[in-house]
Amino acid sequence: MDVSAAASILHADLDAFYASVEQRDDPTLRGRPVIVGAGVVLAASYEAKAYGVRTAMGGRQAAQLCPKAVVVPPRMTAYTRASAAVFAVFRDITPLVEPLSVDEAFLDVGGLRRTAGEPVAIAARLRARVRDEVGLPITVGIARTKFLAKVASQEAKPDGLLLVPPEGELRFLHPLPVRRLWGVGARTEEKLRAHGIDTVAQVAELGEAALASMVGRAMGRQLYCLSHNIDRRRVVPGVRRRSVGAQRALGRRGNGMSPSEIDAVVVNLVDRITRRMRAAGRTGRTVTLRLRFDDFGRATRSHTLPGATGSTEPILAAARELVGAAAPVIVERGLTLIGFAVSNIDRDGAQQLELPFDGRPDLFAVDRAVDRVRERFGNAALTRGVLVGRDPGMEVPILPD
Repeated sequence: MDVSAAASILHADLDAFYASVEQRDDPTLRGRPVIVGAGVVLAASYEAKAYGVRTAMGGRQAAQLCPKAVVVPPRMTAYTRASAAVFAVFRDITPLVEPLSVDEAFLDVGGLRRTAGEPVAIAARLRARVRDEVGLPITVGIARTKFLAKVASQEAKPDGLLLVPPEGELRFLHPLPVRRLWGVGARTEEKLRAHGIDTVAQVAELGEAALASMVGRAMGRQLYCLSHNIDRRRVVPGVRRRSVGAQRALGRRGNGMSPSEIDAVVVNLVDRITRRMRAAGRTGRTVTLRLRFDDFGRATRSHTLPGATGSTEPILAAARELVGAAAPVIVERGLTLIGFAVSNIDRDGAQQLELPFDGRPDLFAVDRAVDRVRERFGNAALTRGVLVGRDPGMEVPILPD
């Protein structure tokens, strides 16, 4: 990549998204510590974060840290609508938008100088439009690479704007802690600190072979490149969706969850996934279970159905079978996150139809009827009995891979 290229990649990231939506919609919450979710913290306002409250923290611990916090139930429909409104602003500014999640995206504005001005001016207008049109605060980082633009937005939070000019990239990056490098979680950070490595500058001083010996070949290569801001990826809009999924962080309380409580999480996630599939006119065959354990380890299991489907029941049956097979490992290692993805997606929504010889109802037709009721009267209008009275938890869509 030409190091003389201008910084024209934006990373736009909404601030404390769920909590900000709640404060926007209820003026009495503004300026007060707000926690979304009771059993597990889904989001915390910056007023709550000042007390040490963090996403995925147990509700009891959060209440101890911030006893004056206002705890509100999540409203996924409101967050979905807010996200759609923000992304409409993004795409009105540039067609080159690459979503990362419901509340953040990369934008390439390099080709807009003649018509819209410099990237900093574009970013300032983006922030003003999101504030004025959607009513939410947003932080934007600007850099020459996607990696550094994301780091810049992290450093500028909350409600900020930060440009990293090409000539000052390493001067900005190297003093930062190693956790700022993509892929460095708690375990990798621990391995690096065992070798006396705390900053990005210290990573950059090492060769690729030395890093590989500490954290493995693939991670060593990644850390070497990122510590020198080598990132050749471009902003890619319209990424083809190869899977549809969702996950839920359970926090430490996942260790003590009963099989019925875990099953409720499974039902909730599969219900959300299949609704998205039907709304998008997609069907899929392969169901993949993703687990994260208390020791930070991960595991995946998958099952391929005989035919593609967008119906809830067959996908839920496969999901329950996968969780049942993994039950001994879950008990042994503790569970902190559970997720599912449906892949082998048919973009045309093709589905093998079965004649109801035994008098069974058309399950897909039932699903669509439920979808229509929810679309008209809200998600809470119909729910499965196993989910009544339960915290929906920190469910986050898994984006196209």
